[in-house]
Parts: sequence; C-alpha cells; structure tokens
Amino acid sequence: MPQIHILDSETIDKIAAGEVVERPSSVVKELVENAMDAGATAITVEIKDGGIEFIRVTDNGSGMDKEQVRTAFLRHATSKIENVEDLMRLSSLGFRGEALSSISAVAKVEMITKTKGSLTGVRILLEGGVEKAFEEIGAPDGTTFLMRNLFFNTPVRRKFLKQPATEGGYIADLMEHLALSRPDISFKFVLGNQTRFHTSGNGDLREVIYRIYGREVVNSLVPIQFEQDGVRIDGFLGKPFLVRSNRNFEIYYINGRFIKSSVIARAIEEGYKEYLMQHKFPLCVLHIEMDPQRVDVNVHPAKMDVRFSDAMVFCNLVTTAVHDTLKRQEMIPDAVLDDGKEERKAEQEARKESQKIHTLEPFEKKREESYRVMEEARYQAVMPALQRQDFKQNPVWTRVLDKKEEAGSKQTPDMEKPMAAEQMNLFEEKLLSVENRSRYHIIGQVFDTYWLVQFEEKLFIIDQHAAHEKVKYERLIKQFHEKQVVSQNLMPPVIVSLSGQEEAVLREYEDIFAALGFETEAFGGTEYALRSVPADLYGCGEKEMFLAVLDELCEGSGRGIRVIEERIASMSCKAAVKGNNKLSYEEAERLIDELLTLENPYNCPHGRPTIISLTKTELEKKFKRIV
Repeated sequence: MPQIHILDSETIDKIAAGEVVERPSSVVKELVENAMDAGATAITVEIKDGGIEFIRVTDNGSGMDKEQVRTAFLRHATSKIENVEDLMRLSSLGFRGEALSSISAVAKVEMITKTKGSLTGVRILLEGGVEKAFEEIGAPDGTTFLMRNLFFNTPVRRKFLKQPATEGGYIADLMEHLALSRPDISFKFVLGNQTRFHTSGNGDLREVIYRIYGREVVNSLVPIQFEQDGVRIDGFLGKPFLVRSNRNFEIYYINGRFIKSSVIARAIEEGYKEYLMQHKFPLCVLHIEMDPQRVDVNVHPAKMDVRFSDAMVFCNLVTTAVHDTLKRQEMIPDAVLDDGKEERKAEQEARKESQKIHTLEPFEKKREESYRVMEEARYQAVMPALQRQDFKQNPVWTRVLDKKEEAGSKQTPDMEKPMAAEQMNLFEEKLLSVENRSRYHIIGQVFDTYWLVQFEEKLFIIDQHAAHEKVKYERLIKQFHEKQVVSQNLMPPVIVSLSGQEEAVLREYEDIFAALGFETEAFGGTEYALRSVPADLYGCGEKEMFLAVLDELCEGSGRGIRVIEERIASMSCKAAVKGNNKLSYEEAERLIDELLTLENPYNCPHGRPTIISLTKTELEKKFKRIV
C-alpha cells in the first residue's frame, strides 16, 4: 500500500504557484495590479521574448519599507486584508497574498523599492524562492520588479508555454484592459524594444480608447451613464455597426476589476439584441460600480470570475442601461464611397512618430508632465471637432480610488460638475422621427427593393423588406404584450398532426398560442384543427409558422418569452414584402410613416439595417468636386 507523505515546502510552493502563475501574462497582471493598489500614477511594463525571459514593471507608487520586503515574499502575506470579514468589502485588486511568493518560486526575480520618506531603497534577489541578495541601494520612489527565466526550475511547465509572439500577444491584450480600467494612470507598454502604447493618464477614458483602438472606433462610441438600485454604469458603447465575431471586445469592470462573466455578456447582448445580427457581438467599455457585498470576487486565484448575490436583478439593470442608451441614439450607418486610405495612412504616420519619441520613466515627474501635455495636444489635434465634446464622466475608477483613500485628495472641478445635463447635449438629433417627416422627399425606387429618400444633405436608402419586417414585428410584439392580437379565421381550417410531446406542449402553452393569435381545436386522434392565425400573417404559411413556434417550445430551452419573440421575428420576416416586389409611392409612404413611429426603426428583428445614409459630401468627393 502506498505511503502518505507530507510534501516539503519547496514542492508546495511550486504547486501553489501553478494556480497563480499560469503564463507570463499572469505575472504582469499580478505585478501591475500591485502597482495600482500602491497608488501609482505611472506604470511602465517592458517585456522581451514574450515575457518568458524578461519582464520589468516600474511604478511610482508608495513602495515598501525595508522591514516589509522579506515578508512580502511569504505565502499569504498581504497588506490588503486582515481577516475574513475584509473579503466582504474589498476595494483593492489584490488580496490573496500569493503573487510575489508564487512568482519567486518559479523564476529569478529582483525587486528594488523605496518609500517617499526614505533616503535609500532596498534591493532583494531571489531564485526559485531562495534569497540570494538583500542590500540597500539608491533608487527613485516606487518599485521596480524584474523577472527573468520563467519556469526555469519547472521545465515541464515551461515547455507548455506557447511561442514568444503568442505569449506577448496575451500580455498586450492584458495591458490594454488594464489601461482601460484606470485612465487616470499613465501606462506605458514596451514589447521587444517597441512602444506599443503610452497613455497620458489625464483621466479621459475616450482618449485611452483612441490610443488603443484608433480613430474609427472612437468616432463610433456612445457614452453611457446609468444609476439605479445601487448600481452605477459609466463608459462607452460601440454603435451597432461596430460589430465583432467574438466577445473579446466586450470589456467590463466591476469596482475597477476586469472580469469575464457569461452573465454580464448575456445582459449586454440582450440590450443590443434589436441592433445586431446573429453571431455578432458588440464593442463596449463599461465601468460598473456596486456594493462589494453583492459580488464575490474570491472565486478563483486569477480573480477573473465573479458571482452575484442577485444575478437576475443585476442583469436586468445592465440590459436596461444598454437598451435605453442605444434607443436615444441615431443609428443610421453611413455608406462611405471613399475607402479612407489617405486618412489611415496619415494616422499610421502619426503613430510611428509618437513611437519615435523618447519615452520617459514614470518616476521622472517633470518630464512626465511635459509628455502628458504633448500627448494631450496631439490627441486634441487628431480628433475631429465633432468628437471633442465637453463630456466629462464621473467614472467608477475615480470613485473607487476615492474610497480607498479615505483621507483622499480633492477632485478636480471638472469631475465635480453634475453630469446629467451635460450628457444630454451629446445625443445627436434623431433624423428618423415623426417631427422630421415633412422634410423627407421620396425620390424613387431602385432594383425594385430600395427606396431613395432625400433629407436635407443626406440621401437615405431604405430596404423595403427589412423596414416592412420591422414594422410587422413591432406591431405583433405590441399586440402580444398587450394581449390585443387580431386573429383571422381560416376557412377551411388547417389540419395538423402532432406527436405526444407536441400535444403536451400545446396544452401547456395554450394561453401563449392564444395570445399570439393562433386558435386550435382537437380534431380527433392526434390531429388538431388550426382555426385562426394572427391577422398580420394571414396567407404566409400558417401551418409552418404554428409548427415552428411549437418546435421551439418543445426544445425546452427555458428562454421563455425570448423564444416567442424570436418566433414572431421569423413570422414577420416571412410575412414582409420581399425584395424585387415593386411598391407604389403610396405604399412606400405608409411604410415610412409607420417606421418613424418605432423606438428602434434602424434594424430589423434579425439585426440587419433597415436604412443607410449617404452624405452629399461623400458624393462630391467621388465626383471630385471637393478633395
């Protein structure tokens, strides 16, 4: 029989390190979060060979006292909490006390740190968790942490790392998320001797998005501010045409902490559902603040997953915030005839020039301030006048910081101003509105599908099928929720044969079918007579529509009302006028009039645009009237 052994401390440390240090990006995450918790206003991260061979993190934070340095590398040593009760009111990013111990157990590390009140700093060197040197040294305020040769003493772990370029990509992605989490901190990221980005730390979240994602993205942002039931949401939503094929650009923070949550992702996508096609996902950057006792971040050592005490209520708030913000915006995508090559070339040149600038270490305060002023001037010069708005958020990351610094410094006057009145000035005039109807001029139809409408210096192009589908969908949804669906009798009735499961589902959801406008009656054996259907869908394959709704309910997906809405969308699509079917001017006018009364006239129920616009300027560019 095998003997039970007590593992030695070295083995225990290496096993525990595997939970915290999975790859180089884990090291960067832990070290940068420590710097942020230490009150740093500038953080530089430099990596080589994907972070496998070299990582350096420099900050201008509070530093560590000489007496605390050795203690910091012990397991479960932390300054963030003292007892289990503190876990219920966390305001720091780190709290487990495992990072430095885990990193030093599987790498060669060097740390130089100095507090503001000390004359000299301290340098400590460890290899595989064993101290090799400890001495006083001249150093600037703050902490510099160097890690070399990750997993040098655990070759099995090292061989499972990916190529340096791939590992470097993970770190770049992480650094972007960290920079977006705290626009008030100047982040500099150097990848293989090349500066990938350098934010100014001026507190402008839009500026950080511009630095990371570029002009096209920042020009397509919608500011969001929402507060209800103790939950506050600040940030930016990407307009629906700024879609992606995965969820990588759905970025959200809970009390300043970047997380990944299927619960929040679904809530965001539910808010966007009227605007996006299937299998497409939005871009957004959201800062969410809530009572720490309503969310548990102590789920996994990586602290990327969370649990909510009232997930359903929270999700409904997020969905409402996203939906209400989007419905106040003009969502007509512009059709651009110019490919924008010249603008992209100019922007690339500007970025190259910014990378040539000699970047400054965070602790050089005077030169750092000069850099911030220069970067702010460049940002203001590049951004179009339309985007240089006076919108100043009262963002979550400033309030989280204020709470951590109970003694706290005063906020700037801009941050103290009331937000609501200013934000409302940002929303564009809604071009699709009943009030503007008299200013439309219907020019005609092309390809028997698209209607051309002139509105001042814009040309609207309306897809008659998508528009009609949307009108029918909204009409049916309203009637369904208000229980006012008008039915059309079928003479003779349509006979359908149902399986035992289908019969059971039909009886269970009889009220829902009645609310949709379907009237059924037993016809003997396994057959049922379909005696009436929704009036708006008469003549559009009544039997197929009825069975489609029944099939969805038989699957038992548990999505409830969402399934019905999807079926109504499909039914509306089948009933809508198709392309290549010519409408009269009178029919087109009635369709446009009804479209204007909808809250969201911009997309069909499946997310396709109902209308796009072409500006006079774009046409004049194409005809070389302007250059």
